[in-house]
Amino acid sequence: MAATGVLPFIRGVDLSGNDFKGGYFPEHVKCMSSLRWLKLNRTGLCYLPEELASLQKLEHLSVSHNSLSTLHGELSSLPNLRVTHTYIQIGHSKQTFYNQLTEIPRDLENSRNMLVLNLSHNSIDSIPNQLFINLTDLLYLDLSDNKLDSLPPQMRRLVHLQTLILNNNPLMHAQLRQLPAMVALQTLHLRNTQRTQSNMPTSLEGLTHLADVDLSCNDLTRVPECLYSLGSLKRLNLSSNQISELSLCIDQWTQLETLNLSRNQLTSLPSAICKLSKLKKLYVNSNKLDFDGVPPGVGKLSNLIEFMAANNNLELIPEGLCRCGKLKKLVLNKNRLVTLPEAIHFLTELEILDVRENPNLVMPPKPVDRAAEWYNIDFSLQNQLRLAGASPATVAAAGGASPRDHLARKMRLRRRKDCSQDDQAKQVLKGMSDVAQEKKNLEENGDLKYGDLKIRRWDKSLEKPHLDYSEFFMEDVGQVPGVTVWQIENFVPMQVDETFHGKFYEADCYIILKTFLDDNGALSWQIFYWIGQEATLDKKAGSAIHAVNLRNFLGAECRTIREEMGDESEEFSAVFNNEISYIEGGTASGFYTVEDTNYANRLYRVYGKKNIRLESVPVKACSLDPRLKMLIYTCIWISWQREAIRLGQKRDSMPKSLCDMTHEALLKSTKKNDMNEQTVLNKTTIY
Repeated sequence: MAATGVLPFIRGVDLSGNDFKGGYFPEHVKCMSSLRWLKLNRTGLCYLPEELASLQKLEHLSVSHNSLSTLHGELSSLPNLRVTHTYIQIGHSKQTFYNQLTEIPRDLENSRNMLVLNLSHNSIDSIPNQLFINLTDLLYLDLSDNKLDSLPPQMRRLVHLQTLILNNNPLMHAQLRQLPAMVALQTLHLRNTQRTQSNMPTSLEGLTHLADVDLSCNDLTRVPECLYSLGSLKRLNLSSNQISELSLCIDQWTQLETLNLSRNQLTSLPSAICKLSKLKKLYVNSNKLDFDGVPPGVGKLSNLIEFMAANNNLELIPEGLCRCGKLKKLVLNKNRLVTLPEAIHFLTELEILDVRENPNLVMPPKPVDRAAEWYNIDFSLQNQLRLAGASPATVAAAGGASPRDHLARKMRLRRRKDCSQDDQAKQVLKGMSDVAQEKKNLEENGDLKYGDLKIRRWDKSLEKPHLDYSEFFMEDVGQVPGVTVWQIENFVPMQVDETFHGKFYEADCYIILKTFLDDNGALSWQIFYWIGQEATLDKKAGSAIHAVNLRNFLGAECRTIREEMGDESEEFSAVFNNEISYIEGGTASGFYTVEDTNYANRLYRVYGKKNIRLESVPVKACSLDPRLKMLIYTCIWISWQREAIRLGQKRDSMPKSLCDMTHEALLKSTKKNDMNEQTVLNKTTIY
């Protein structure tokens, strides 16, 4: 074929499945100078043949399912493996033959424009730090099924990476702090990587494109908090963990389509799962769910196609599940089902219904109108026997029952009345007749009043505790028609004199009681509590609490009415004949408050040597006299004042720091007419 001159024009060749052991690699491959892609899968190669060095235009090389233990050699001499669309595949499947690489191929980091790198199913235990320094254009990285226990920090540079697969690696001590930097990530698989709550990233908010996450076969006890921020998540696999409950925050997964929670410790599903309107597949097999553990609102999942809850403790499924009109697969085997809702007949799209190994299950009856095709699964006994392989005679016998004879049924009921077996029923009927007759006699004699038949309200039957309100209200409160006002002071209501009714302090709260006679001449009450605009929290709470206490004290059934300053109701204003006035101020708060003490700054002129005299002068720069000693006192620099206790000593014997500061202030005063007053007032010294 080499003599034909065709080989230089070949762009791609697949030599997979041949036996190239022992160096039997076709030498004519080196003549394919224009070759762009080459597949050598399952060829028994132990090393890369030297003929590959001639393929200078090679872009795609696949050597999976071989016996390669290293790629040192011809790979680094292929310059075009570094250009766009380069794809190196080294081991890919779980079959018998795959490569046994123990280290990353040398010079692989020089492939600057590599897009796809698959190093799965090898024995690589570490990745050199320099590997990902230049491979910044990677879109797909598969390191699964190796022996990696850590990842290089340089993986942060993979900002264009879209798929990262790390399955089946002992990454217990890897914190995966590189993940937040991979902002273009769409698929993340961490199956069987010894993930726990402590070695998961704290936040993944930056991964706005992440749609597929696999955390199955790990040791998670709950859903990691970082997953709740993934608003674009579509597929989430949390199976084979130790998760016992789900948070209500799952309603943030508005785009979720597939959720796998199988083989966990769940006893119930949160009601928030009903808000996942786009959910299509829900798997909760091998958990501890019962009937109460499935929310009744599951029928809101209008797009649900598959629901699998095998190996749980379900006695019944919610009827709401039968409202999922698109449901095609319903798996409920290995439960404790007793029956199914009759509404299951309306699942017209149902294709698979698995209810095996439910020994107490009784299928629901078919609809009366057999002409209407409510569903496409036949629940009849004949069809079930036919599916089980029963003989035609057995099937015919099961369906050959004669129609019901309604006339014969009526005759049996008549004969049953005279039967001795109805003695107990007769006694019950006789007792009911006697009670009805006795009630009728009482009504005719007028002994039974309507009030005796009236059902008591539920709150009347409650036993209210006896509380003592005498320390707050007088005994005669509310016994005479009129208006009574209390002011809240130190958490206690204090009665206000009648002359101050209608006059409210803006920083206070009040309780107002209006007592009047109703149409029947009985006492009735209206209770208001008024809130001032500047009132503190303790007064607001006290007025509301004591208004309720007043109602309980009076035994009133009215409600307490809240009135706010500037927004009083007409009913409240009528209590004071629309003469309401506001006064600034109010009583102090009942809470304990701490106020800072203000210390005034003072300036003294010092006289004498033995008998020291002080003269107070204005605290201004112009009061400083260089001929006299001056004492500037402020609380801020009280420690400096202690150094200046000995007022009679000369300047030379004064502390150096005090003299220097005073001297500096005087020098400034000679240069400026107005000395900086802040400099003087913030220091304590003697001159």
